[in-house]
Amino acid sequence: MAAVVLLIPVLAALALWAFAWPAARTAPHDLPLGVAGPATATAQVQKQLEAHEGAFEIHRYADEAAARDAIEARTVYGAVVVTEQGPKLLTASAASPLVAQSLQQAVAQRADGAPMQTVDVVPGSADDPRGSVLTSSVMPMTLAGIAAGAVVTLLGLRGRRAVAALVGAAAVVGTVAALIAGSWLGAFTGSWWPEAGALALSTLAVSGAVAGLAALLGTPGIGLGAFVVMMIGNPFSGASSAPEMLPAPAGVIGQWLPPGAGASLLRSVSFFDGAAAAGPALTLAWWAALGLGAVLLGSALKRRAVSGRGSARTP
Repeated sequence: MAAVVLLIPVLAALALWAFAWPAARTAPHDLPLGVAGPATATAQVQKQLEAHEGAFEIHRYADEAAARDAIEARTVYGAVVVTEQGPKLLTASAASPLVAQSLQQAVAQRADGAPMQTVDVVPGSADDPRGSVLTSSVMPMTLAGIAAGAVVTLLGLRGRRAVAALVGAAAVVGTVAALIAGSWLGAFTGSWWPEAGALALSTLAVSGAVAGLAALLGTPGIGLGAFVVMMIGNPFSGASSAPEMLPAPAGVIGQWLPPGAGASLLRSVSFFDGAAAAGPALTLAWWAALGLGAVLLGSALKRRAVSGRGSARTP
């Protein structure tokens, strides 16, 4: 009784902290932002941006074309371009609708008080302009991964059979998710197969981690894996905003965990032709490889233990 009375409030407090703290502190934190144009013309703009202390990480570009290339490569979230007609704001709502809106509120105001011209260089899907479907896909992929890892463990699947079950389940989940979110709801605008692959890899990273921990630690490993990806990975993912919109070090930690890496990979393959996809793809691949390796290792250790007990009983 004492354990229940004490443990549940602690878990509730941790959950409240993990989800509410990043939400309450959502604001630009060293958000990559470009400034394009001649140095003499952009000096005043850059000074105004630097007045937002700690908010922006300024990148300098020679002209609008270079700034657009940087946005499409996911180097910056937007850019202020100084032209003869006045400053212009470039955004990419596909990278984060919240960031695009925040930039318009923070910097899209000219010195004379008139609104600055804003151009959405990489827009999101017309059927999902707020990115709600992509944001909502992070939780189901996490839950599917936890469920797959738990079911494989509780059914007693081990070794190669467990690995095959996890890979097969992730492939089916990725296919179904791409059909629903991409083909039916029209939330993605990229190639269908990379999107399905990103969703499948996100699921496999979680399911492999959960099953791998369970193979090494027993049933408590399911709870540990679920806690890490659900209670830390989900709120720190930055899927609804951006990693740079979360307080430090939440944004960085979130990108090391499957939910955050999965959201970043899905944005890259859906809207940016795979730009900046290597980092999150490698993160997910490492989680999947280490998890599946732990499943095989746990099975081998269990067979060795059984074999050792059998040899000890032989007269």
